Amino acid sequence: MRLSIWPGAGQPYGELVAAARHAGETGWDGVYVADHFMPNAGGVRLPDDPVLECGSLLAALGALVPRVRIGALVYGITYRHPAVLANMAATVDHITDGRFILGVGAGWQVNEHEQYGIELPPVKQRLDRFVEALRVLRGLLTQPTTTLDGEYYQLTDAYCEPKPVQDPLPILIGGSGEKRMLRIVAEHADAWNTWGRPDLIAHKMAVLDGHCAAVGRDPRSILRSAQALTVVDGPLPENMPMPVIGGSPGALADTIAQYRAIGLDELIVPDGFLGTGADRLKAMDTILGIVRG
Repeated sequence: MRLSIWPGAGQPYGELVAAARHAGETGWDGVYVADHFMPNAGGVRLPDDPVLECGSLLAALGALVPRVRIGALVYGITYRHPAVLANMAATVDHITDGRFILGVGAGWQVNEHEQYGIELPPVKQRLDRFVEALRVLRGLLTQPTTTLDGEYYQLTDAYCEPKPVQDPLPILIGGSGEKRMLRIVAEHADAWNTWGRPDLIAHKMAVLDGHCAAVGRDPRSILRSAQALTVVDGPLPENMPMPVIGGSPGALADTIAQYRAIGLDELIVPDGFLGTGADRLKAMDTILGIVRG
């Protein structure tokens, strides 16, 4: 099972780079960055909650950190035109010499759309547009030219050069909706990601397998990754909206074994509860030791 770190983009740049470099130097497999412009704070923008921009960070990490995979969790299509994003992705793939993962999603965070005046359509329209965006991305990244007369995107003999180093560059889709989103994953994704503890991930994986069977896709051709807030040694936070694992090295080892048993391909660890500075690096080493056995 692969192991990747997800350093929060709300920390100082130097600290984020330090975590990514430590991952690269000690044997982790990947580094991911979220694509948001502010915390999910219900429309409130506070002066002490800065967030670094994802695309710029990925280019920097790709140049600074060798060996590991670099990816987004995930670019929001509502504010990233897919033709522009395709060019960004191809460039970062060259910067990393073929280590980039293009993570994309349909968009969801209300406050950043409201503050920037960016439309956040109803879910059905958002997913319809997302499917068109995936066609744009796949076309531009793999074909000499792409023409699309869609409802949301119109391209005429459009090209994206140079093409990525990877052929094809892997597209990761983030999402968990069982009826529509996991069907889109089955039809379009090279990799899939969502939040959840092992029991929920096992259920979602079974649903994804069903969609793969319906569209004639080998389910093993889609890499599956998941994450949960991670506590190495300490009390688990209460009333968290996101799943939390760990509390002690032993408890964390048990949960990691469960992820491995259900066939998860990659565990992604957000660094929000790992501490800072030397404490965070020590926690990362503990997690790495558990996963590698």
